[in-house]
Amino acid sequence: MDKQSILEVRGLNVEFETNDGVVHAVKGIDLDVKPGEAVAIVGESGSGKSQTTMAMMGLLASNGRARGSARYRGQELIGLSERKLNRVRGEKITMIFQEPMTSLDPLYRIGRQIAEPLIHHRGMSAKAARARVIELLDLVGIPNPERRVDSYPHEMSGGQRQRVMIAMALANDPDVLIADEPTTALDVTIQAQILALLAELQQKLGMAIVFITHDLGIVRRFADRVYVMRSGEVVEEGATETLFGAPKHPYTKMLLAAEPTGRKAAPPAEAQVLLEGRDVEVVFAAGGGWFSRSAGEVRAVDHISVALRQGQTIGIVGESGSGKSTLGRALLRLLPSEGTVRFVGQDISDADKRAMRPLRKELQLVFQDPFGSLSPRMTVGQVVTEGLKVHEPSLPARERDRRAVEALKEVGLDPAMRNRYPHEFSGGQRQRIAIARAMILKPKVVVLDEPTSALDRSVQKQIVDLLRDLQKAHDLSYLFISHDLAVVRAMADHIIVMRQGKIVEEGPTEAIFDNPQEPYTQALMAAAIDGTPFREGVVEA
Repeated sequence: MDKQSILEVRGLNVEFETNDGVVHAVKGIDLDVKPGEAVAIVGESGSGKSQTTMAMMGLLASNGRARGSARYRGQELIGLSERKLNRVRGEKITMIFQEPMTSLDPLYRIGRQIAEPLIHHRGMSAKAARARVIELLDLVGIPNPERRVDSYPHEMSGGQRQRVMIAMALANDPDVLIADEPTTALDVTIQAQILALLAELQQKLGMAIVFITHDLGIVRRFADRVYVMRSGEVVEEGATETLFGAPKHPYTKMLLAAEPTGRKAAPPAEAQVLLEGRDVEVVFAAGGGWFSRSAGEVRAVDHISVALRQGQTIGIVGESGSGKSTLGRALLRLLPSEGTVRFVGQDISDADKRAMRPLRKELQLVFQDPFGSLSPRMTVGQVVTEGLKVHEPSLPARERDRRAVEALKEVGLDPAMRNRYPHEFSGGQRQRIAIARAMILKPKVVVLDEPTSALDRSVQKQIVDLLRDLQKAHDLSYLFISHDLAVVRAMADHIIVMRQGKIVEEGPTEAIFDNPQEPYTQALMAAAIDGTPFREGVVEA
């Protein structure tokens, strides 16, 4: 074994027994991690990135099996008994996951959850473990750790929950930290904070980090070396700057070229205003909790005015909790609001469900998570034509099917697939299905709420291209809500920047990106496009 490697993988294979036969998820890969090194494993969904590390940790699903070798400081992990594995994982090798809310138990306070590995691996008393937990919360930048130690996961923001997961992973001073897409669901500023925190902790503690991601921008700023995976195989490996500067494999070149490009022209100044909000306000009742501005209410949208013209795309950006999605739903009259909302000149501010129903086909919404918004019990054909049954109930079944075929073709899907179910499709295909469901009704306005955030970069580019093509073909107007500024820049001709329910800054896209005036906007842009590395060099063991 290479004495310099703390983790060495040779000929690792991962297979899963399924109803359709054996699925070969990882195909004989080799991988090395040195002490104090940051190694990135990149590739699209299904490439085998996560299964590689899950196999090392003995965390494969019950129908999975691993073959080959994965050694930690010379100790073979593949085939190791559960009892012996538990001496390594959680203490020497730890892991943080993409979505902390699925990893944190909602019924237990965070202090208890962080203390668990301390009590289990080190035999600490509850009192000593609590003191260590407060130290860890302070280390990862949680404010008021003495108080927040008793918080429940739902009482914390997404960025804070991810910091809690990092604190839990660091509890026993591990040699290797595996971070599996730890920033994908976070806003750009929070993402930058988490990555900077990991880099700082790595330098301070001297641990190695294995970083799994599909975001190459993060990789370039964070990793020393990169492994590129595709279909279970490593297709290219090398030092980060070498790989980015002179990629050799066509797949690596494709990934690097997958950034959404192009700029959208603004509509004519005389273009009709389709959807307009004046002094829109949304207030939610609250109990005077952590995020309330005052006891009793949260002002999610605070007197905002916006006018969307025909053929225009307004990008709404800001961090989680800024009110982006709430504003979009208020303008669609999907939740109560104060102020005035007009659609094609008609005041719909006080329209009830019955009055809104005829307008719904012209005001459509596409969600962030297509899997959550598509009924698993309905075929794709049924999902796409569901709106037609509501808005055109007299339409014959044959005509509905014809329109479904047309809609699926328009979004780039094979209509022959319309008798399949949503779980049989990839994330990008499911988002196309969700778009087809909206487009079949021939809407005037579509609110797109984070429609690409859960997708791989190359798939994001495809969806952006599709949305632009549909807009051009049907003269659509979009409200595009996102925290991904690269996608927003490619989609929108006008930007609204929101923070704490208010508009901080707005204007033409290029003006906002090239010359932001407000400090908050400047911070957003810096977090998204700053090329400064989060870490410099390799920490020696």
